[in-house]
Amino acid sequence: MNTENTEKETIIDENASDNTVNEIESATELTAEEKLQEDLANEKDKFLRLFAEFENFKRRTAKERIDLFKTANQDVLQAMLPVLDDFDRAMVEIAKSDDDVLLKGVELIHEKLKSTLVSKGLEQVEVRAGDAFNADYAEAITQIPAPTTDLKGKIVDVIEKGYKLGDKIIRFPKVVIGQ
Repeated sequence: MNTENTEKETIIDENASDNTVNEIESATELTAEEKLQEDLANEKDKFLRLFAEFENFKRRTAKERIDLFKTANQDVLQAMLPVLDDFDRAMVEIAKSDDDVLLKGVELIHEKLKSTLVSKGLEQVEVRAGDAFNADYAEAITQIPAPTTDLKGKIVDVIEKGYKLGDKIIRFPKVVIGQ
């Protein structure tokens, strides 16, 4: 019987060690599977972040390109503004003369220049005497005593016209405000 008991004990010991080895292998397999799942989740997260970053980049560059196209002519238009101002002053002086043919010719050239600049996106900033002064849309070059009490803090005179290109002001109107 002793031999039989010893054999049974040996078999039980072998079964126990086999079970332990199987449990360890299962745990190792489970850990490996969990590690793979974790790696997959990390890679998926990296991919989503990279994709989102790329989408933001595309959106930002598209917006920058649109802004660039809108303001590409800005330097040329700003260089033309003094010419437009000179034309405005010339129109006032020529209107004082009796030469209607000269006046008509200069008016045609003036209108052609203005319409060309407007077609390129140039707009005049509308500021008139009597409007409330807003530093976001006009530049005050001086203050004078208000001629009337209702002109205090308001625009008394517009010295130089302002212009904008799209939504961006490229030259602020220069105004005199009453105090």
